[in-house]
Amino acid sequence: MAGFTIPGDGTLVVARGDSIIASNDESLLGLAPDAVLPLQLLRERGRFDQMVYVRDATIRSRRYFGYATQGRDFYVYAYLPEGTIYTKTIKNLMFTSVAYLLIVLMIELVRRRTLQNYQQEKARQEHAYQASLEQAAHRAEAANIAKTEFLQRMSHDIRTPINGIRGMIEIGNHYSTDMAKQAECREKIWEASGLLLELVNEVLDMGKLESGEIVLEHRPFNMVTLLTGLCDVLEKQAAERGITIRCEDIALPHPDLIGSPLHVKRLVMNIISNAIKYNKDNGSITLTLHELRSEGDKAWVRFTCADTGIGMSEEFQKHLFEPFAQELLDARSTYGGTGLGMPIAKALIDAMGGTIEFTSRQGEGTTYYITLPFAVDHAAAPQPLPGAPADLSALQGKHILLAEDNDLNLEIAEFLLQNAGLRTTAARNGQEAVTLFAASAPGTFDAILMDVMMPQLDGYEATRAIRALDRPDAAAIPIFAMTANAFTEDRRRAYDSGMNEHLTKPLEPDTLLRTLAKYLQR
Repeated sequence: MAGFTIPGDGTLVVARGDSIIASNDESLLGLAPDAVLPLQLLRERGRFDQMVYVRDATIRSRRYFGYATQGRDFYVYAYLPEGTIYTKTIKNLMFTSVAYLLIVLMIELVRRRTLQNYQQEKARQEHAYQASLEQAAHRAEAANIAKTEFLQRMSHDIRTPINGIRGMIEIGNHYSTDMAKQAECREKIWEASGLLLELVNEVLDMGKLESGEIVLEHRPFNMVTLLTGLCDVLEKQAAERGITIRCEDIALPHPDLIGSPLHVKRLVMNIISNAIKYNKDNGSITLTLHELRSEGDKAWVRFTCADTGIGMSEEFQKHLFEPFAQELLDARSTYGGTGLGMPIAKALIDAMGGTIEFTSRQGEGTTYYITLPFAVDHAAAPQPLPGAPADLSALQGKHILLAEDNDLNLEIAEFLLQNAGLRTTAARNGQEAVTLFAASAPGTFDAILMDVMMPQLDGYEATRAIRALDRPDAAAIPIFAMTANAFTEDRRRAYDSGMNEHLTKPLEPDTLLRTLAKYLQR
């Protein structure tokens, strides 16, 4: 039994007959198997070749795990006290229990920490939500205040020219036989209506820009022609106060560009109009155009406007592009400003991917520097010389179909056309215009002026109906939109419906007649 130890392997016994002949416990040698309690219990159990559990019924502590086998005359026994087996098991159970408790404790700590973090995050989110609600409430309150202030300003600014118009009519009625007074009243009515039109345009422009609904065009135009055309329009307004507009350097290497000329014209007009409004009597305005650089099919053009006006303080310069911002309290009455021109110009420049910079000194004047990127139009046709008088002789005796549902607008349009030597036939709605054209002989009408907002058929539907007629002049006759819908998308709808040009109300007589002459002299 050498190599077998009782603590590690238990007690091993080999018996033959009634005597133990070998054991790793020398004290058992020579004893009878029945004299050793574990062997007696194993023999009584009577099972061989399997592990069994035996115990002494009289003494609780005498419990064993044992094994017995037989080979010829020899019996081999192996047994361990129950306590010996479970010594490590108890330790393992204790260790396992402690580990389990530690794991449970860690899980509980993690759970509590997670719950605490969740509650903190929830509290943070609730706090952020409450803060966002407060900010939204403040913004809503600020918006309501801004709306109230806007309506107050608009009420004042709209009523002022309306009051002037109605007042001048009253004065004109009183001096009905005084032709000089009549002429003076008409001139002032014209000025007041121009201010009202400017205000409406700027409010509509600002609304479109703030809502993000501005739609830029992408069509050819000549930058030099655009600027000189604006100068021609504004020179009369400037001359009334002795202000000189000088175009010192407006030659461009690439004057023919592709962009949104309607919006370029709008922002340049705003800049020049401000230079006139806030200039001094007998002052000057200097305009220049420079091509800063060109790369392939793209050119960057800088427009400069320098005036000798009242300038701006350094403090007000920080607020120049804010809606309704005006440095002088009496600016509306003194200069006729609305405080919307510069915000509109800035928004248009941003929409076109350009920049605006300025320098100003109070009492000395302001200079604006506007840089805009354009695509170069390499396929442009030569432009006519700017300022060339329009040949209106082609209009004499031409017959115009005039579709207009408003009596006052119809009377004005008929006067402008007939005064230029044109003949007119009126249609009171879109369907009547289509019917009159369809019933006429080919070539009866030389052009159609089509209002857009009309009953039965609007101008777009009437135009499509005329273009679809099976007659030789249906596709060729010039059709012009004549409408108060003045935005880019309105122009696009007019062209998409088959119209040739888009004329905005109130009608500019010179623009109307020039446009007709361009098509009728072909």
